[in-house]
Amino acid sequence: MSYAFPPGGLPDQRCDPEGVAVFTEAYAVLPAATQRDIVTSLLPGWTGTRAWVLARPLTGFAETFAQYAVEVAPGGGSDSPEPETNAEAVLFVARGHARISIDGNVNELGSGGYAYISPDSVWKLENPGPGDLQFHWIRKMYQHIQGVPAPEPFVTSDQDTLPVHMPGTEKWSTTRFVDPEDISHDMHVNIVTLLPGGRIPFAETHVMEHGLYVLQGTARYLLNRDWVEVGPGDFMWLRAFCPQACIATGYEPFRYLLYKDVNRHPALTLAA
Repeated sequence: MSYAFPPGGLPDQRCDPEGVAVFTEAYAVLPAATQRDIVTSLLPGWTGTRAWVLARPLTGFAETFAQYAVEVAPGGGSDSPEPETNAEAVLFVARGHARISIDGNVNELGSGGYAYISPDSVWKLENPGPGDLQFHWIRKMYQHIQGVPAPEPFVTSDQDTLPVHMPGTEKWSTTRFVDPEDISHDMHVNIVTLLPGGRIPFAETHVMEHGLYVLQGTARYLLNRDWVEVGPGDFMWLRAFCPQACIATGYEPFRYLLYKDVNRHPALTLAA
């Protein structure tokens, strides 16, 4: 199974700069074509690494999370990857091979590998090669609940996790890496799959914020009042209460990595 990742490179001078990127108060679309070499950043504490920062906490943009696409050359990585205390993370490997140590436990992750890193964990990551490692990294500040321990870290994969079909259809399913009944988790990072012709048949409108990276396939996606054509490598941010729906197109499954914040009371005071 293949998983999309930023193409990098640089279009030649014959290309038309008019694109389909969209940034609004309710949503943003960063097409794969915008994810080029000149918009990458280096990360402190990492070697042989560059990152596309797709979302970050920002007034009028993402509020609860940051999302990167990270490329690590053979031999590269970090012994101190997370700069902030109390940050949890999900890593999802698109291509290559990752060796990740979480609290001293070493695991090998290939394409489709998934790791949840708890806010109390000490972790490090390296690319043992031979090729580049490309992975998606989602970070969130963990919201503790009195009397409920933070979740334990774990490692699994897309291949080892069975998708769950939505009621009444086999064309729409979700690969859930976390038990939705486990209230200790304050974020879910799942993979949603719609077979060709499958759809989200109503305009979801809810409190959860989304980061959505298209891993495979194509679709028409409703964002607020606009229908947008999306495909592999496109990234979408949806603010809380942005109406959304989609219809899978083409001849292969439409799959996307989906972040959402869950299981916590909304704060009744706005941050200063």
